[in-house]
Amino acid sequence: MKLGPFDLNQTHQGDALESLRQLPDACIHCVVTSPPYWGLRSYLEGGDPNKDLELGAEKTPAEYVARMTEVFREVRRVLRDDGTLWLNLGDSYAATGKSGGSASRGQGAKWDACGAQAEGPRGGKWSPAPQGLKPKDLCLMPYRVALGLQADGWYLRSNIVWAKGISFCEGYSGSVMPEGVKDRPTSAHESMFLFAKSTRYYYDLDAIREPNRGSTLTHRGGGRAGGRRESQDDSGLVRSGGFGRWQAPRKANPKGRNTRNVWAIGPERSGGSHYAVFPPALVAPCVKAGCPPGGIVLDPFMGSGTTGQVAQDYGRQWLGFDLDERNLELAARRTRQRSLFTLIAEGSNQ
Repeated sequence: MKLGPFDLNQTHQGDALESLRQLPDACIHCVVTSPPYWGLRSYLEGGDPNKDLELGAEKTPAEYVARMTEVFREVRRVLRDDGTLWLNLGDSYAATGKSGGSASRGQGAKWDACGAQAEGPRGGKWSPAPQGLKPKDLCLMPYRVALGLQADGWYLRSNIVWAKGISFCEGYSGSVMPEGVKDRPTSAHESMFLFAKSTRYYYDLDAIREPNRGSTLTHRGGGRAGGRRESQDDSGLVRSGGFGRWQAPRKANPKGRNTRNVWAIGPERSGGSHYAVFPPALVAPCVKAGCPPGGIVLDPFMGSGTTGQVAQDYGRQWLGFDLDERNLELAARRTRQRSLFTLIAEGSNQ
């Protein structure tokens, strides 16, 4: 099956923006993607003819946000009216090229956000930071992009925190890349923004519910019972009034509680030419909640193919674009083996 000039369930080499422009309007159910972060790393070799098209090497945050806004304006066009965008972005530091423990662009070299080599504080002066930022400033790039897309017409529905590692928590510590910093905590989270094209959109709450457990209090819709405020914990217990006693338990939803917006998921080991690999566990809730069975998931920055692999595993169709030709084989290997879900579906149709 084709979508415009592209075969579904394949990654196609090409620039995200130009590839998106070849797709028809309102043909995609859901987009799950992680574009190149700003000022961190170049994936393409110096002589690659697509080098100038690569995102992330812009000289200023404003230029990066402008390019991202242009790309995701086209994403909004190809999304159905009930479609969603799940956008993963990490942050960076001005003049150091460091973020979340990610490697710099060259072995043993530090790079500033503009791509110029910087010696750092022990080897001399920091290279100039972009206007409005000082060396060592946290750039807040995910939030700059989120605000830019929001201003461009997207509905920003949630900022999901991808917690790669957690401190002061006995049950989970996670696994993050160590950083050689001594004046701030190690970066251990990234943002996964949920955007919608319209006020009403497809979102399968039940597909990603969690088991009912614990007794963390949540507001019950801000409503009142008998003139008194009412709160409810995850197991269905209710108390009335700001300092009231627990009352008789109400029946909890048998399907489980609503998923929260902090996801403790360990990162996946990198491999091949792609250094920042999407963990399937991060993509799965986005696909299950954001795309109906049989629908089409798009990743315009496919990388090693995790989005396609997860979409296929859960009975969705998919389409991907990537500039780096080396990633095409990586993605093909990840999606070549038909999923158990697909085999079962095919067997039931025979």
